[in-house]
Amino acid sequence: MFLWTRFATLKFIGYAFVIGLFYEFLGYYFLRIPWAPLAVIGTAVAFIVGFRNNASYDRIWEARKIWGGIVNTSRTWGMKTRDMISNKHAKNVKTDLELTKIRKRLVYRHIAWMTALRHAMRTQKKWEDFGKDRSDRSWMHMLNIPEYKVSLEEELIGLIDEDERKYVLSKTNKATALLFQQSNDLHKLHEEGLIWEFSFLELENLLEELFTLQGKSERIKNFPYPRQFATLSSIFILIFIVLLPFAVLPEFHKIGTSLTTSFPIIGKYFVWIAVPFCAAISWVFYTMERIGKVGENPFEGSANDVPISTIARGIEIDLREMLDENEADIPKHYEQKLEVQM
Repeated sequence: MFLWTRFATLKFIGYAFVIGLFYEFLGYYFLRIPWAPLAVIGTAVAFIVGFRNNASYDRIWEARKIWGGIVNTSRTWGMKTRDMISNKHAKNVKTDLELTKIRKRLVYRHIAWMTALRHAMRTQKKWEDFGKDRSDRSWMHMLNIPEYKVSLEEELIGLIDEDERKYVLSKTNKATALLFQQSNDLHKLHEEGLIWEFSFLELENLLEELFTLQGKSERIKNFPYPRQFATLSSIFILIFIVLLPFAVLPEFHKIGTSLTTSFPIIGKYFVWIAVPFCAAISWVFYTMERIGKVGENPFEGSANDVPISTIARGIEIDLREMLDENEADIPKHYEQKLEVQM
């Protein structure tokens, strides 16, 4: 946490030290404000920051629940496509190899849907600012975000055939196009009798659930935390931090003056204790504001976001194991360069 905010902390120390120089050495004693009004401002700022952090946490927690739903629905999709596609009502009986290929096609298309969705969630929006802060940039090389390294076009190779890949990539919402393709494929299999009527409805219901989860995820991605609240919160904290030394330094100066008689050396330099004191208070408010800021957009790729890449890869591994694929053909989990959250 201290490393994450180290640049801002140095600024707080430097700013308080400069104000101390003006106050103590240049005798600018007019650079003082009463402590009581600043305390009122600080209380108001604390309420605003608390409100923002609660709202940001709600966005993160909702995003995590949505992708938890994707995990459960995906596993159900793999199970039901494996068990509900059969020759029992087929008009033209298929071989076991042909049935396996059909199941694999449906599962792989679902993996392609998750791939398209996570790429859409990683698309940078105008209001997302991860990477703009200097401390964020210093951590980015430690984060493994596959969507920033490999394009969607490359990842879809091997999951769907070339014609379908071209069709999907031509659409604005590629995840939606893939679910449409799933429904169309199910309809054809139902007409061939490879999927029983009840099974067809069950699988279509799963697609409807996937559409719902996708829409919820897109809602969080495409609708930011209201800018009026975010902007005002940042401005109010900045005002509080700017005013803080002007109220704290005089108080420590008074204490130092009272100590001069008994402890002359301590009393003479006691005012400089205000510098780390101001920095500590500023750090608390600033860090709380930063925590709220990084929680506003839970898909942009910071260390505190919902790990959608890892979740999607975990689902892919589960689905491929359901198909009894060779272990060597199943992809491994993404390498985690950053083990702990900041």
